[in-house]
Amino acid sequence: MTFLHSVSRASFGLSKTVAAQTLSTTLSLTRPTTITGAIRCLHASKPKTLKERLEELIPLKQEEIKQVKKEHGAKSLGNVTVDMVYGGMRGIKGLIWEGSVLDPEEGIRFRNFSIPECREKLPTADGGEEPLPEGLFWLLSTGEVPTKEQVKSLSAEWAARSSIPSFVEELIDRCPNTLHPMSQFSLAVTALQHDSNFFKAYQSGVNKNEYWQYVYEDAMDLISKLPNVAGRIYRNIYKDGKVPPIEMDKDYSYNFAKILGYSDKDFVELLRLYLTIHSDHEGGNVSAHTMRLVGSALSDPYISFAASLNGLAGPLHGLANQEVIRWILKMRDAIGESPSDETVKEYVWSTLKSGTVVPGYGHAVLRKTDPRYTAQYEFASKHLPNDPLFKLVKQLYQIVPGVLLEHGKTKNPWPNVDAHSGVLLQHFGLVEQNYYTVLFGVSRSLGVLAQIIWDRALGLPIERPKSYSTELIKKMFEEQK
Repeated sequence: MTFLHSVSRASFGLSKTVAAQTLSTTLSLTRPTTITGAIRCLHASKPKTLKERLEELIPLKQEEIKQVKKEHGAKSLGNVTVDMVYGGMRGIKGLIWEGSVLDPEEGIRFRNFSIPECREKLPTADGGEEPLPEGLFWLLSTGEVPTKEQVKSLSAEWAARSSIPSFVEELIDRCPNTLHPMSQFSLAVTALQHDSNFFKAYQSGVNKNEYWQYVYEDAMDLISKLPNVAGRIYRNIYKDGKVPPIEMDKDYSYNFAKILGYSDKDFVELLRLYLTIHSDHEGGNVSAHTMRLVGSALSDPYISFAASLNGLAGPLHGLANQEVIRWILKMRDAIGESPSDETVKEYVWSTLKSGTVVPGYGHAVLRKTDPRYTAQYEFASKHLPNDPLFKLVKQLYQIVPGVLLEHGKTKNPWPNVDAHSGVLLQHFGLVEQNYYTVLFGVSRSLGVLAQIIWDRALGLPIERPKSYSTELIKKMFEEQK
């Protein structure tokens, strides 16, 4: 039991005046984000905070899972084949991930809301049209669409938690500019572990039923600090090294854009959309699964997310958007900004015949155009319809699927999210391609950190799948002959 909970429960035996005085004293000594039951008691009419809503939802989810296990625990989710084992566990159903589900035909759904529905239903900034990432985090955490007031409160809380320790600033500043931005990002997040609430609580022997509360505090702190961390890396490597301050009355994306050096309202809107749609993509992708795996050992959110970032940095995962824009720019340099369809088609074929894939097309799960691609396509059509690179992207969309189908070696010839994001960033002047995955990492924090809160709330165990050797597999099937 936390100190605040002890005081608030003890206060129930006192007069209202004394109880209020006791609570007031406690509030002056306690971080606002740890205030839960006490505020609900004295201010019942005040809208619930995210943490208060989670306190209500967690027991319900725990009971729901007990019922699911009781009714369906012995049932099979599907067979595992040898090809699946050798194919990187592709298609094996073996994880629980509450935040999102990926349908091969429909694409990603965040808590059962499609991307178009999220863009329609989630709160926007005053004067804005794209959903705020704060609202998406609330949705991923609770399954509920927040009110505009709740999202503004979350924006204010993240701004209030955004400062980073001076030793972390110094650590980032001492990194050579030649060290990849993702390596610096992972290094800084690991260093932030110095202030982990969960690590300290676990060392002191906290009850496992309270794990989630400390993980929640870490998740909120970490998300809040990422713009300052990521922004400092960007300013050091590519700009003057000076980091402007967070504005306490502005939203998360506005402040991140400001730190990067952008005030263009369209770029801020792009960042809101980007952070929202890149946030989560089921639990089996490398960054999400790494976060889950490392966190299952009761590693705190900081070192778990640092591991997640290291997975995201791979060219087959988060680095893919960088590969796409480089291929498009190389194509432009080779055939010009306004090539004919036939010239583009020939270039695509030359890429395939050289033994190289066409980056940005195809997906491990999806079998239709990625709705995240569509969201970015719609944004570009509205805000930069005449951009030469966007025109090339549109042209590729009309040509590449047909070529891939004719080629015959691609299950999904349609574009994924990475086929578009780099072109949008280039248009607004963020041309530093090595930095693109850092943006992806800031976004992905929303999905994986919402999930790790639930992992600890539900008491999920350490992950330990069974593995086989090639020799054992051969022996198993020889014995069946």
